[in-house]
Amino acid sequence: MRIVQYVALFIVVAVIGGYLHYNLPDRDIVRITGTEVIRVDTSGWNNMFYAGPDGGNAASTSRDVRFINAVDENRNAKVFRNQDTGFWPPYLKFDSGNLQAEANDYDSDVAQEWVAVRHYGWRLEWLSIYPNAVSLRPVSGPDETLIPWFNIAFFVLLAALIWATTVRVLRFRRDRIDPLIEDAGEAWDDATDAVVERKKGIRAWFASLGGKSSR
Repeated sequence: MRIVQYVALFIVVAVIGGYLHYNLPDRDIVRITGTEVIRVDTSGWNNMFYAGPDGGNAASTSRDVRFINAVDENRNAKVFRNQDTGFWPPYLKFDSGNLQAEANDYDSDVAQEWVAVRHYGWRLEWLSIYPNAVSLRPVSGPDETLIPWFNIAFFVLLAALIWATTVRVLRFRRDRIDPLIEDAGEAWDDATDAVVERKKGIRAWFASLGGKSSR
């Protein structure tokens, strides 16, 4: 039974951890090498990894998706899709067209600036899944340190919420549940004692009947 509990706990932690890892923001420092618009069929099961259509457009299983191509300092390819998020994930991104124009500007820059691409999601080539770019900003170079302030604040608040919830649950259990369990246990013990005493009385009564009959 304990193994089942551990497996269930592992599954819950893995699901929650994967969900947070996918949706929380991350940043890559890259040089933009180009942009393109590709017609994507999102009728497959990986549809969940693509945002809905841009604001004002009708839902469709086939639509144009903007992409931003880039490379990092080691010339590893980085490909980002550029889609509106709407209200979920709560990045409130409705300007994917503007972001594409910014990416085109960085691509045409002779100096080939380094930019930090803020994004969420995963890049899995074998599933045609791409992270979604949220914003761009220029940086001094590939060695610039990027501190994930949002993620730090999020996990601090999450830890505080878990701690506060745990304290309240334990306090509620101590003040409300444990007394009920103790009262139920005492009532059970009293009932058990009463049954034992009644059995003793019945035996004694039968014993007295046997004594009378023998006379």
